[in-house]
Amino acid sequence: MEGLLNLITGLGVFAIMFVIFAESGLLIGFLFPGDSLLFTAGFLFQQGILPGPIPMSIHLFAFLLFLSASLGQSTGYLFGKRVGRKLFDRKNSRFFRKENLVRTEEFYDKHGPLAISLACYVPIVRTFVPIVAGVSKMTYKQFLPFNIIGAFTWTYGFTYLGYYAGKILHDAGINVEVAALIIIFLSISPMLFHALREPSRRKALWDGTMRELRVIFRREKR
Repeated sequence: MEGLLNLITGLGVFAIMFVIFAESGLLIGFLFPGDSLLFTAGFLFQQGILPGPIPMSIHLFAFLLFLSASLGQSTGYLFGKRVGRKLFDRKNSRFFRKENLVRTEEFYDKHGPLAISLACYVPIVRTFVPIVAGVSKMTYKQFLPFNIIGAFTWTYGFTYLGYYAGKILHDAGINVEVAALIIIFLSISPMLFHALREPSRRKALWDGTMRELRVIFRREKR
């Protein structure tokens, strides 16, 4: 995860904008670390080490990310509208898992149109909710306000959090390397929370960790 973040942020502002666009509505977007990327991008911007084509303020940077997310969600909606229910008949592949789509539809059915805004804060689901909204009978006029609210609060919220967290750490005299480690940990914490809140996932992680420890222990005894 840290390596992927470093790769994306190292490519600069346009690469970050593309990833946020993709994660907000393209089928392959669920592979990207949206929350942590926004948070880390805000921090790197505050540190003045984020490559960019032109000088810009944090407010303009956050607006460009909001625009990317909003356009990504609209693209997902239009794709769902065009493909329709046929998408649910698609076979699993390396970049598509039907269960993600089914899980998202359940999320959409539970929360209604508000799911479009709420989904921005749920990894994987945020990629597929605009597509499911397009598959449903929701019109684009109904979709757009929830799209704007979700994209705005998500991108501005995480980007500014990273930016001001970086400022606080800088003012506290913490060097860039340590601050970067703290920011990366904070940025992936939402993803860890979603991954570990289900007991089955916590058990699987625990079992896997214990297996690795037993293997290491046997090697040490030899």
